[in-house]
Amino acid sequence: MRQRHLGWTLSLLITVSLASITSAQDWPQFRGPGSQGIGQATHLPLTWSDTENLAWKTPLPGAGSSSPIALNGKLYLTCYSGYGVEGASTDLANLMLHLVCLDAGTGQILWDKPIQPALPEEKSVKDHGYTAQTPATDGKSIYLFLGKTGVFRFDLQGNQTWKTSVGTKTHGWGSGTSPVLYKNLVIVNASVESGSLVALDKQTGDEVWRSPGMNSSWNTPHLVKTAAGTDELAVTVKDFVLGFDPATGKELWRCKAISDYICPSIVSQDGILYAIGARSSQAVAIRSGGRGDVTDTHKLWHVQVGANVSSPLIHDGHLYWVSDRNQTAYCISLADGSVIFEEKVRQQPYASIMMADNKFFVVTRTGGTLVLAAEPEFKLLAHNKLSDKGQFNASPIVINNGLILRSDRNLYCLKSNN
Repeated sequence: MRQRHLGWTLSLLITVSLASITSAQDWPQFRGPGSQGIGQATHLPLTWSDTENLAWKTPLPGAGSSSPIALNGKLYLTCYSGYGVEGASTDLANLMLHLVCLDAGTGQILWDKPIQPALPEEKSVKDHGYTAQTPATDGKSIYLFLGKTGVFRFDLQGNQTWKTSVGTKTHGWGSGTSPVLYKNLVIVNASVESGSLVALDKQTGDEVWRSPGMNSSWNTPHLVKTAAGTDELAVTVKDFVLGFDPATGKELWRCKAISDYICPSIVSQDGILYAIGARSSQAVAIRSGGRGDVTDTHKLWHVQVGANVSSPLIHDGHLYWVSDRNQTAYCISLADGSVIFEEKVRQQPYASIMMADNKFFVVTRTGGTLVLAAEPEFKLLAHNKLSDKGQFNASPIVINNGLILRSDRNLYCLKSNN
């Protein structure tokens, strides 16, 4: 219990110190407070359907794989329309991107800001689409990363205040990394667009630093507080996990890790980073705070289990995730990486596992949402399906004791009626 309390407290401290203050009910970035995939909501529904515990359902103006974020009772998300969706034009020139704001209590769309994409784009981004990156907020502005179209800052009323390019290259898998906020900086992993990690000034959009070497990296960078109390930024690339000074972009250390392209994002606790991936299914634990090549000194363990797309979370001394590759739920020990359970669920998630109300929520692409017990013994508490025929690729979030799910057609709020 003490270890869990310390880990959650550290996550909150990182969130407060590395971004502007948002309330406990807010979900300010990809995977929420501290990017750990853990929310504070209670009394969430265990079961739901089109008629049970459905607070509202809102058709969206376009498709997308990005997760919504929540701020002051409003939801913000991105989507795309006009091309690459069912029934749309076959002319890429009609592609349009959107930033959308909704009322979290009612699901009403408050505004829809169209964003003209930088063309040409990939003619087909299979499975992921053109808006896979989740926005981020510091409580004052909304920051977007939209691949070659650029990095944007909007005010809370949907007015664009700046736009900056971080590269112009594209990839058939699309661009999927979400922005991270650190003090006065917006940091993006522009692996696809320029092979770089780039930091921009939050107020102006001007480039502050750029670090090369982002090879085959589709994961969102992760901020960690080291045991010495310093801030580091970690990102996984092909063959390595890299640690940077987030203020300057200087590479501090590197550790031999997973020899493949990497999509899952890192999580951390007590200064230790946990990374998983990819087609080869591996997981690695690395102590932050090193310098130079730390493979022999700071890598704590390296085991042969992982996931290709979905990211893990930490809870009470264990690491949990559900692999999209072999459709298996995993629990491994933080201490040594030993497998506590591996259970076939026979459903494929692209979304990352989320914990709230002492339950794990696993949104699968087409097979509904699995609700698991938040404990190191596999227990399927519920399997809920909606009639939505679209794909659910976005990770779930919580706000005001409601569970928010997104398909490529609709946004849902599930709330307990009990």
